[in-house]
This record gives sequence, structure tokens and C-alpha cells, in this order.
Amino acid sequence: MFNMMSHNKRSVGLKTNRSAAVFACLFALASLFMVTSASLANGEQIGEVRTKFKVLGANDKIVIEAFDDPDIPGATCYLSRAKTGGISGSIGLAEDTSDASLACRQTGKITLPENIRSGKEDGERVFRKSTSILFKTMQVVRFYDEKRHTLIYLTYSNKLVDGSPKNAVSAIPIIENWK
Repeated sequence: MFNMMSHNKRSVGLKTNRSAAVFACLFALASLFMVTSASLANGEQIGEVRTKFKVLGANDKIVIEAFDDPDIPGATCYLSRAKTGGISGSIGLAEDTSDASLACRQTGKITLPENIRSGKEDGERVFRKSTSILFKTMQVVRFYDEKRHTLIYLTYSNKLVDGSPKNAVSAIPIIENWK
């Protein structure tokens, strides 16, 4: 009987340690997410339209956000994305769909830094928005097409384990003599 109780106490201790380890890993991932998000562009909400009425909680809607490329002054993107409403959406527990549209424009003189002009920064994330409490994000990455002197922005959604093939692309042909 004494051996059985010792074994049960050890099992409980192992479960507690395992739970603490899982919590520590999740905390570390969340901290890493916060640190890497600090260098990304922040979206400014431009507008929204309601797409579905919800009796309780916020309505489903499409949100339009603008953000400037943090590394390239004069490059601005507009992202429209779905935002889930209802009670779970109101408290941040709903998962937004992966539907999005992207339009990027030259809004000022663009001078490309050498690391972007050389292609070393191709695929760099310039915008990220959490679309679920469980590590799902909508993000925008940048590429540079040297032959056509054009910036290309791609938006897509991913999760910790898998993502969505839904995507949108926009290009900014760089005008040298911007006024």
C-alpha cells in the first residue's frame, strides 16, 4: 500500500512538471512572438464593413488596414481581411478565416537599402497580425525583382503547424523621379 501511494505521488509530480514545462514552452513562444513583432510595421485601421449580423457580440466584418514598409519609406500596403465576430470574436477567441486582399503603392520617393536591392532580404516579413489565439497569423512578406526594379508583397496565413494556400500578391514598380 505504501509503495502504491509513493508511485501515485510520483505520477502526480511528473504530471505537474510536464504541465509546467508545457507552460514554460508556450510562454517562451509567446515572448519570441512579441519580440519579433516589435520590428514589424503596425497596421492602421482605415475602415471596416459588416458582412454578417450577430445577435450576441460583434458582427463579422472585413477590416481594411494600411501599413508602411518599415525598411522602405515611400512603400505603403493596404490589406483587407476577414474578422470573425460573435461572442468568441469579441473576446479574442475566434479564429479568423484566411481570406485577404492586398494592394501596395508607391506613396513617396523610394530608395532601396543595399540589403534589399541585393536580394538578401527576399521573403522578409514586414507585417503580421494575429488572427487567432492559437498561433495563427496573417502576414505580408517582401521580395525585390531586380530585373523589373519592382517590389513584390505577398500575404498569406499560417498556423504553428500548417497554413493556408490562400494568398494575394501586389507589386510596386519603383518610379525613380517621384514628385
